[in-house]
Amino acid sequence: MQTRPPRLLILSASVGAGHLRAAQAVELALKAIEPEAKVKNQDALELTNKTFRRLYGQAYLDLVNRAPHVLGYLYDLLDRPRSADKKSDRLRVLVERLNLRKVLKLLQGETWDVIINTHFLSAEIIASLRREQEIETPHMTVTTDYETHRLWVTRPCEHYCTATEEGAAYLGHWGVNERDITVTGIPIHPAFSEHQGRATCLQSQGLVGDRTIVLQLAGGFGVGPIEKIYRGLLEIDVPLEIVSVAGRNEEIKRELEKIEVPPQHRSKVIGFTEKIHELMVVADLVLSKPGGLTTSEVLASGSAMAIINPVPGQETRNSDFLLENGAAIKINNVATLPYKLTRLLGDKERLRQLKQNAARLARPQAAFDVATIAVSLARS
Repeated sequence: MQTRPPRLLILSASVGAGHLRAAQAVELALKAIEPEAKVKNQDALELTNKTFRRLYGQAYLDLVNRAPHVLGYLYDLLDRPRSADKKSDRLRVLVERLNLRKVLKLLQGETWDVIINTHFLSAEIIASLRREQEIETPHMTVTTDYETHRLWVTRPCEHYCTATEEGAAYLGHWGVNERDITVTGIPIHPAFSEHQGRATCLQSQGLVGDRTIVLQLAGGFGVGPIEKIYRGLLEIDVPLEIVSVAGRNEEIKRELEKIEVPPQHRSKVIGFTEKIHELMVVADLVLSKPGGLTTSEVLASGSAMAIINPVPGQETRNSDFLLENGAAIKINNVATLPYKLTRLLGDKERLRQLKQNAARLARPQAAFDVATIAVSLARS
């Protein structure tokens, strides 16, 4: 057993914003529980060439906006029994390795006690390098959705942290030993585990809080029919205080700011924010796509959620989880948004039940649980 401070490498990939946020959450938790540890948080795609980075990262966002059904097809296609040495998988991993050679340099250039993966791309690469004995560093994988996909399963892998008991059962289906799985929840920023008062958050965000607060989230990269959804909110007769977060999409932010707000509502449009936890604390309802990280943050805040436009595949599975557990409603068409939200906001008991169920599912300490496992693995 080592006595020096552990050295931990976190690898992720900028495919959407969620995987990076999970990596950041684990990084912050590690630094909190093990201040002397050396922790490096690396986006694996930053170590590859521009062509591969665009293909792997930007192509995902393009499909979300233009052909989401293709993502659903690929999700289901790849979630099937396949041998680790299947020709198509070997080819895919080979292409990834050729484009991620700088990752190998990072791994071989320094000594790491444990590698923590928050995206299956890096998990696949690490497992491949270990099978070919190019590195020996143990690694663990942290899944970032409420159901687990086959692509997360790699061999070897010392430990898996998954969001739910169902996700753990699915890992078991693929042959992962029960003792190598911990249900931690999805790691989110430590700020979500701090109990900030509503009044403090209202003041910090410049909100009044004298009416129902609806938080519209576009995601970190600002994708989806944001303007249509915003206009749908403005059609609701119930007086609202609306906060619309446009993410990093400055163009859509400017467009939303031009829209006239009816007198019964108060509205605030903002871009990307590091204080999303404050907005979620004060929100009565969060209107969003059900990405894994966003969902976990909403649950930790104890807010009700209205799901809209889930991406086929992982987000529809996240949506199923929320609906099965009574923590959300689903809006299938923007045209019915005013009707469905008017009904919900007019039913205080139903809204209360949604919030109560959200709080029951919450795992705000997930990042710390993942960090504790990583440190223990590093010292074993």
